[in-house]
Amino acid sequence: MSARPGRLGIGIVGAGRVGPILGAALAGAGHAIVGISAISQSSRDRAEAILPFVPILPVPEIVERSELVILAVPDAQLASLVAGLAATNTWQAGQLVLHTSARFGIGVLAPALAQGAIPLAIHPAMSFTGTSIDLARLSDSYFAVTAPRPVLPIGQALVVEMGGEPVVVAEGDRARYAEAVEIATAFSKSIVDQAAALLTSIGIERPGGVIGPLMRSAMENALSRTAPDRLDLSALDDELDDLDDAEAPEDRTGQNDRTDRTTTEDE
Repeated sequence: MSARPGRLGIGIVGAGRVGPILGAALAGAGHAIVGISAISQSSRDRAEAILPFVPILPVPEIVERSELVILAVPDAQLASLVAGLAATNTWQAGQLVLHTSARFGIGVLAPALAQGAIPLAIHPAMSFTGTSIDLARLSDSYFAVTAPRPVLPIGQALVVEMGGEPVVVAEGDRARYAEAVEIATAFSKSIVDQAAALLTSIGIERPGGVIGPLMRSAMENALSRTAPDRLDLSALDDELDDLDDAEAPEDRTGQNDRTDRTTTEDE
């Protein structure tokens, strides 16, 4: 299945905002994308735009063809998907199985593990648009990696290949990690919406232009106290641009993102 030594045949379950982008990043590192699942027209369009030469296949066929399976589906669908594939003996011994949920560690992959698959939980901590813009942003993002100790280097290596920075999160800490991600995302969106609405109510036509410099400087000051290696405020820039265009800011959290309702929803 691999195009050359060390490369994997990768299948993607879910053509929402996350799955195709991660697939494109791994394809850029030399891996072969063997298939992606997409049922609704919007998810098919996204898959064809980001991964134009990758076949759209049923989920069981993707799993059967792949050395690494990426499950990019909402939290509510993840456990039943993994268990359903286990019930039909679809998982393969030695196969890598990676989910992108912030909340879950590798425990949710237990049915696949019982059939010999190797579990990985890797969550990119960034806002996704579902477009090629996200590929550049991966290089400014951290990925939470949870995996059994012997295969932790595999998860970390996959993150580096996608251009991100791996940070190890223990199994028991995934819920708190997910809470932190949700707080940061929801808070920033709520503050932007509230401030913009107040400025609009007093007749200011471009609220994003007014609060943009203020919010960027305030966030940079706040983030500097955590001593990160780099600060990426591109997601905030997009929200402020949307406000200037008189459009409602789009929810781009990268988790629990229900792009469409299908048998297996996409993240």
